[in-house]
Parts: sequence; structure tokens; C-alpha cells
Amino acid sequence: MSKRPWGLQPLNEREEPQWELHPQTHSVRTGLARSGFGETSEALYLNSGFTYSSAEEAFSSFAEETDHFLYSRFHNPTIAMFEQRLAAIEGAEYCVATGSGMSAMFASLACIVEQGDHVVASAAMFSSCHVVITEMLPKWGVTFELVKGNDPAVWAKALSKPTKAVFIETPSNPLLEIVDIRMVSDLAHKVGATVIVDNVMASPILQKPLQLGADVVMYSATKHIDGQGRVLAGALLGSREYIFEKVLPFVRHTGPALSAFNAWVLVKSLETMEMRVQRMSENAQAVAEFLESRKEIKSVRFPGLKSHPAYELAKKQMSGGGTTIGIEFAGNQEAVFAFMNKLRVIDISNNLGDSKSLITHPASTTHRRLGPEVQAEMGITESVLRLSVGLEHSTDLIKDLTQALN
Repeated sequence: MSKRPWGLQPLNEREEPQWELHPQTHSVRTGLARSGFGETSEALYLNSGFTYSSAEEAFSSFAEETDHFLYSRFHNPTIAMFEQRLAAIEGAEYCVATGSGMSAMFASLACIVEQGDHVVASAAMFSSCHVVITEMLPKWGVTFELVKGNDPAVWAKALSKPTKAVFIETPSNPLLEIVDIRMVSDLAHKVGATVIVDNVMASPILQKPLQLGADVVMYSATKHIDGQGRVLAGALLGSREYIFEKVLPFVRHTGPALSAFNAWVLVKSLETMEMRVQRMSENAQAVAEFLESRKEIKSVRFPGLKSHPAYELAKKQMSGGGTTIGIEFAGNQEAVFAFMNKLRVIDISNNLGDSKSLITHPASTTHRRLGPEVQAEMGITESVLRLSVGLEHSTDLIKDLTQALN
């Protein structure tokens, strides 16, 4: 397989730099494939299919003897640019983009499990991930076990049964629980399990799971990667073996393809992702420190606060506290809703990782599907809010929160 798979060969390509590029440079330059027109920006290829110079070329292309785009459900020049760019930023061998974050999450497991297999997962996770693991996979005869916390003995016990995959979400959504990626990966690899990390809340900027021992990284690119509320997308990153032998056969035949237009939006978004995430993380730190000082707030969950139960671990495996804050009010749901309705700058929305600050009530929105018992197990009460901090100036966000609290 060539360095630029599937025919993505820029015209008049210059020699590659002879030094290791910084991730921010990758976010602007990697994967760029100009057409014969020499456009400055990345081209948008909206076509569904591709032509061949001869029947023989079509034959060799489908036989994978020739690098050539076949069909945009399989691969597309614009999508390939996004995949190569994100892989370079992440430090992964390969990337496969999908139409949504949940399609990437489902594919990450569905491509490797079969009847009789066992999956171990962190107990704190996004509601749809919980549904996939605890409701959908069991219909295929796949068993599961959920693990709380970071006790190595508890994880080792869960992994004492033959395990095909381990799925961990860290930080978790919405209460920012932290899982020790290195510890879990070391234990999982002893039993031959594939470790998949949902890195959505941290983003590729603040956490590098592959460097911490994970095998696969999963994203909802809808969040920080786009980060501007425009498109749905997902991504899986890992080794050549995992991507080409497991993921690609699954996604090519089941069809969770990303649109070329959405891929083009994401390519442009990657250019500013580092700057956006760093500023959002700085804002979130300031907002979290403010919220912790208010008597109306019972507790604040933010990995950048020393009060976070896993503060030291978060410092070890993350380069920043993140952009999302878990807030537990000292009042009931009625008081929480009254506070939300008084906000003037921060929007009420169930998205996160956006340039605009967004707040939601997980129990009645994002995690409603789980029901009260599972919510209680996760610590998601009627008094809990999730605040995704955006790019507004932190002083305006604090003023907005202050007037709503008052």
C-alpha cells in the first residue's frame, strides 16, 4: 500500500520535509492533494463514482493491485484528505471516517466481535454507547461487564474471563470520570483484548490514547473536530491491521459512509482545532473555578480542578482539563431549569465541543434513554447539568452564570 492510499497523489508534489512535523502543521498540510488547477484550498469531490481508462484498469483496481478510487461509499479523495490529516494529528497509522460518532463507535466493536465473545467496558459512558454494549451486542450473543473506577484488581477480575474487546470512555460524558488508560491497556493486552478509547471529551489535542497503550481511538468528529455545529461525522484510528482487516470490510458493506461535503468541512476545521480547543479549555478552567466558589453549586466535576477525584491521573494523561464541566446543583430540577432559562449568552443544547457555550440537563435529554436506575448508578441526578464551554470570552460567560445564579 502506498503512503497515500487510494490514488491520492498530488500533482507536482514537492519532497517531504526531512523532520517530524508538529501536529498543528499536520492539521494544515497533511493529506493535501491539489488537482491540476493548483488550488490553494482543498478540493471538494462530490462525485459518487469514478471512471477507468480501460476494463483492465477497473479489474486491477477492484483486485486492489492498483491504487484507484472505486466508489465514494468505499473511499473518496476529499474523505481521504480528512482521514490522512486526522491520522497524522493523532499519531495513528490509519483512519477511517464515518457518517456519525455513533456509527464509528458501533463499527469499532461490531467489526471484531461475534457470538460467544465478551466485552468489558467502563461503567460511566454516553447513553448511546451504553445501549450498544448492554442491549444491542447481547442480541448477537455477546456478553459484557461494566467496571467502575480505577482499581487494578477490579479490572483484572473483569478481564479474567476471555475478552475480545475493552471499551473505555475517558473523560466520561457527562460527569468527566477518568479511566487509567495505561493500566487498563496493560491488563487487557495480557488477555489479548483490543482496547478502544472514546476520546471525544478530550479531543486529539488534549489526550493521545495510542501513546498510553490503547489500540483504537474513536471520535464523534461532530464535536471538537468540527466544533462549529455544522456537520455530523465520526472517525476510527488505529493500526493498519485493525483498519484494513477489520474496520474497512465492515464499513464498506454496511455503509456508514461520510459525505464528501462533510469531510471537506472537517478538513478545514482541523486547521483551527488546536487553537479552538486550547482556548476553550482555558475558558473552562476559569468557569469551573468560578462555579466551585458558588454556594448554589453542590459540586463541580472538571479534570482541571484539584477537587476532581482523579485530578492527578488526569494531569498524567491529559494536557489540559478539557472543555466540558459537570455541575451538580444544591437544588431540585425546578431550580435547575429556572437557572438554565435565565441564561442570556449560554445556549441550551445537547451538543458539546462547539465554539458556542452550550448547557444541557442530561437526565432529561442526552441520558434520558437509560432510565432512572442506570442514571442513578452513573450519578446523573435531576440536579446535574453539563456545560460545554465555547470560545466566548470567559468574563462574559462568568457574568452570564452569575446573573442566572443570582
